[in-house]
Amino acid sequence: MAQNALARERLFALRETIARLEGKPAPALAAAEQEALAQGRKTRQERVLPLLPFGVEFVDRALEGGLPLNGITEFRSALSRDAGATSGLAMAVAARLQKQESAAGRLMPLLWIGDAVGTLEAGRPYAPGLRDFGLSPERFLHAAPRKLDEALWLAEAAVESAAFSAVILEVRGNPAHFGLPESRRLSLRAHAARRPLFLLRQAGMEEASSAALRLHVEPGPSGLRPLPDGSKLAGSIGNPIFRLTLEKSRNPAPLSFLLEWNPHEHEFFPVTEPNLLRPPGEQSAHSGAQLPASVNRSYRPQAMGALLAFERAS
Repeated sequence: MAQNALARERLFALRETIARLEGKPAPALAAAEQEALAQGRKTRQERVLPLLPFGVEFVDRALEGGLPLNGITEFRSALSRDAGATSGLAMAVAARLQKQESAAGRLMPLLWIGDAVGTLEAGRPYAPGLRDFGLSPERFLHAAPRKLDEALWLAEAAVESAAFSAVILEVRGNPAHFGLPESRRLSLRAHAARRPLFLLRQAGMEEASSAALRLHVEPGPSGLRPLPDGSKLAGSIGNPIFRLTLEKSRNPAPLSFLLEWNPHEHEFFPVTEPNLLRPPGEQSAHSGAQLPASVNRSYRPQAMGALLAFERAS
């Protein structure tokens, strides 16, 4: 069934390519235009394109308003160990989108299409963790196709149905079966349905695609967690911080910045430089020993001896 659907999609993509070569509108976009005109709405060119702002002024200004919600946005990590940061950024963006839709009275589900190999490397979304991150688990659907062709078919069908607030497609590396033609087909479906598709490329290199925007994602070091009494808790985990580099956009200038995600307020905050060290004289809120003591000895931190550097063996 998936193979037959994939063959039909390839036929549709070929027809769209021929239409573009002949200077005619693509069938999917033309159908969307005719439907809009039949319902008395403005045409696609006259309507304002939807955007999802980060809520940080200089970032939204560089992105000309925010993330496009009628096309492909790619979040890329170069290393497997950064897969958690890429997934975390996609979840944060999806949480902001759910917040924006809830304010407008729309409660649509979110679809996450996982990659088989990527799931083995980085795991799959965890429902209690989704709620802690700011997402609604009851509006989160997870699919686990066994093959990339099935995942692409599912992504196209989900975007074209316009039944989801967003579709997140996870891809491992740079597979040969997911190139520019497949990316272009997904982009046309997203444009026609006016729905966003977030592409998570785990441990992949830059390549040509139809994504309107691509961000390179790396984890940033979390700062010290502030406590109500004004002290800061060392040795704990604060809010996640993402180091983002703008790789593809209409803005030609390279841009790299740090953003902190607050899951309680569903907001991003700019970070100038992570607060990794305590100011001089400021004590940590955790007053225990830096290293645990042995069971048969008194609980007191042991003094660290001098370090001896050995010459490297030839």
